[in-house]
Amino acid sequence: MEYILIILVAFGAALLTFVSGFGLGTILLPVFAIFFPVEIAIALTAVVHLLNNIFKTGLMYKHVDLKVFFLFAIPASIAAFIGASILLYLVKINLKIPYQLFGMNLETSIINIIIAALLICFAILEMNKNLTGVRLKAKWMSVGGFLSGFFGGLSGHQGALRSMFLLKAGLSRDAFIATGIATAIFIDISRLIVYGSSFLLNHIEVIQENALTILLIACGSAFLGSFLGRKLLKKVTLYKVQMIVASLILVFAILLGIGLI
Repeated sequence: MEYILIILVAFGAALLTFVSGFGLGTILLPVFAIFFPVEIAIALTAVVHLLNNIFKTGLMYKHVDLKVFFLFAIPASIAAFIGASILLYLVKINLKIPYQLFGMNLETSIINIIIAALLICFAILEMNKNLTGVRLKAKWMSVGGFLSGFFGGLSGHQGALRSMFLLKAGLSRDAFIATGIATAIFIDISRLIVYGSSFLLNHIEVIQENALTILLIACGSAFLGSFLGRKLLKKVTLYKVQMIVASLILVFAILLGIGLI
């Protein structure tokens, strides 16, 4: 039964998030957490995320904007490593803010609230037709890469911040998606270096039991979802991509801010 659940979730998430450039990990993590300790679920999700991004790069590599990629990806990767390292320290300290909402016991954090506020502001601005054509100058792409990488590593949510800045890089529809995917590979490697040294080595006995089978099933399902997502991309315009990404970022930010993800 767990295999069927993982197949459906990985396939559906990869298909739905191909255009937005983020969301696979957010959707897949809770499913992995059903079968493994949370720290192992985080690491395994990062592995699926990396392998799926490598697969997607094979589908989209011709459209990668190398100038934006190098300006953005290198500082983002370095900052993601720093942010993820700090996150490992912060998880040992209770910085959560507990509260109740409609009778539910929830918790959030200052970091998540700040990031959520930034994402909400961006999403609202991006939905304004008068501002969709505004573009960041090249000199600001490295700053955007560092900020998105650092706060993404610190919060554990990389994709939304990355998409937020790349939408303003003046890229075509395919270049936006392809450059985001290629950048994500570098960031995933940075995260796995941190997670591998902290999580995986300390739980090697859990990994050896049944994680490999589940990992292979999740990757195969995600690959198929991404392949179909690439086919469907031909029917989507750049403006639709911008609106889809902005809408998903808005929903994601609200859920992040109130502590549901």
